[in-house]
Amino acid sequence: MTIEANPPTTPSPSATHLVLIPSYNPGPVVYRTVRAARAVWAPVWVVVDGSDDATDAGLREMAAADPQLRVIVLPHNQGKGAAVLVGVEAALAAGFSHALTMDSDGQHPADQIAAFMAASQRRPAAMILGKPVFESDAPALRVQGRKVSNAWANLETLGAGIGDSLYGFRVYPLAALRAVMRGQRWMRRFDFDPEAVVRLSWAGVVAVNLPAPVRYLRAEDGGVSHFRYLRDNTLLTWMHTRLFLGFVARLPMLLWRRFRSSRR
Repeated sequence: MTIEANPPTTPSPSATHLVLIPSYNPGPVVYRTVRAARAVWAPVWVVVDGSDDATDAGLREMAAADPQLRVIVLPHNQGKGAAVLVGVEAALAAGFSHALTMDSDGQHPADQIAAFMAASQRRPAAMILGKPVFESDAPALRVQGRKVSNAWANLETLGAGIGDSLYGFRVYPLAALRAVMRGQRWMRRFDFDPEAVVRLSWAGVVAVNLPAPVRYLRAEDGGVSHFRYLRDNTLLTWMHTRLFLGFVARLPMLLWRRFRSSRR
């Protein structure tokens, strides 16, 4: 397989902020995603989470021609959160402080990367969260269903200002993210995105919300979805159950934090 791998002209590589793309069986759309990200940012890292669709070979071919593209291949599928954690550990070891995560399936807007990175550079202690702007043909079940998770996330953080708990296009401060992930065994699969923002909020990381469009590609356009309604909603229900219990245990601390902020 030959993949168009000529590295695009991009701004000077950042020494602090990188783009991190976890990828599991996305099909050829991943090459468009990576090229779009590289067109606006450097460096870009892809963590291939045990894919068996041969995209790892194509990504390695692209990386061989582009020193600002790094591909990490995991031997078997571990889940989105686990793949992100591998990238986080490697990024911190390489001296990076922040990462913008985006999906490999073409849903997230690469043309917004620079704006999100600039917001993070202005407020490095914050997490910069994408708030999705849906197209008219977005699946109604997905659009309406996320409102439940968002309501739970805002309850569990006592209204800390999480605009959307599920949208994975966001910039994390890496040290804080690693700390909350190492502190417990959850956040390794589909539960990563919502649990990350809740636990980071508990840790005192402020949320900054920026609007960002989201696309749901049709199958004929290369769209691939690994969302399974029953399985993933069961996982989210269990996640919010344990987060609510964690919220109850932290309620005095959250109330005290709210009181202090209101006095400033």
